[in-house]
Amino acid sequence: MQNFSIHTTTEVVFGRAIEAEIGPRLRALGAQRVLVHFGGGSARASGLLDRVEASLTDAGLTFVELGGVSPNPKLSLVHEGIALCQREGVDWIVAVGGGSVIDSAKGIGMGVATGCDPWTFTTGQALPEATLPIATVLTLAASGSETSNSCVLTNEQTREKRGITSQTNRPRISFLDPENTFTVSKFQTGCGIVDIMMHTIERYLTPQGGESDLTDRLAEGLLIATRDAGRRAIADPCDYEARATLMWAGSVSHNDYTGCGRTRLFPVHKLEHELSAFRDEIAHGAGLSVLFPAWAQYEVERDVPRFAQLAHRVFGVEMDFAQPLRTAREGICTMKRFFEEIGMPVHLGELGIRPSDYQTLAANTLRAANGPVKSYSLLDEQAICAIYRLAE
Repeated sequence: MQNFSIHTTTEVVFGRAIEAEIGPRLRALGAQRVLVHFGGGSARASGLLDRVEASLTDAGLTFVELGGVSPNPKLSLVHEGIALCQREGVDWIVAVGGGSVIDSAKGIGMGVATGCDPWTFTTGQALPEATLPIATVLTLAASGSETSNSCVLTNEQTREKRGITSQTNRPRISFLDPENTFTVSKFQTGCGIVDIMMHTIERYLTPQGGESDLTDRLAEGLLIATRDAGRRAIADPCDYEARATLMWAGSVSHNDYTGCGRTRLFPVHKLEHELSAFRDEIAHGAGLSVLFPAWAQYEVERDVPRFAQLAHRVFGVEMDFAQPLRTAREGICTMKRFFEEIGMPVHLGELGIRPSDYQTLAANTLRAANGPVKSYSLLDEQAICAIYRLAE
């Protein structure tokens, strides 16, 4: 196990009907004027936005609204939010929605607090040293952005999708009510399941870390619980316990606990970001469900023991001690079948990606990574195109 440092600063308030607590808790934390940030009309139509704003009003807080966040949150709306917060004297942000809304709020918060365009932090050469405090009211179990130090934004002018990782990105407090996910569609539920699992698997399948049994067991337990709860939530969208498991799993999968002592590389995420930057309609989870099995097929022989361990412990594949590669490969196939079972795509053609796009996508990925993508091997343009062909 490698040395590690973990600092999870987000307070989590979890359970039914917790929206009434939002205003009093924010007031106790020093909030006065709030930006309420959200996506489309569903937050209003469901009544959630009204409940959040009523709680703010009852606590004596004032607020302004900014809606319109889309999947793959756009830099232009972040710029609009920064200007609004500066003009209105906002001192807190409440993000009502899923990962896209929360990431947009993170971009706004760092822009207001630092006076810099958040896009300048995507190079990794400098990190934000401050942010406006952020509260989240989660409506989709998926990205884990409600507790993570990550933020992903899309620059629609350059068609680039980039991440910003900084401790300042962690929300100050997050309100997680599983009932707010009851109306999430089957497809978006499936996307969330994939994203939760991939945040853990990409920490699990990494070349650096050595023996890390406790971390492995935490990760494996989360993956099993997510798989089983995912099946239940797909079958019955109002299964509270299943939705609660997915919501909590999403938070834990990306708050760093499932990767302690291992080096986080996230190659599949880096490949996927270029898909959804290239075609904005591609959902992040859908891109991951297509690319992960192909990436795993490409890399499996470089770490047969861990791929076989994942297959056996999580997906119940019988361990073939004489030929563990057989176990490892069957685990990849089993996970691919699970993605299909919950209605997720597993072929690039299902996403509208054609072979003629491969070279462009690979070149974009290398440009974003400033060179070959770090994985078990260094993924250059030729390797990335080989992964695409495995995903056909």
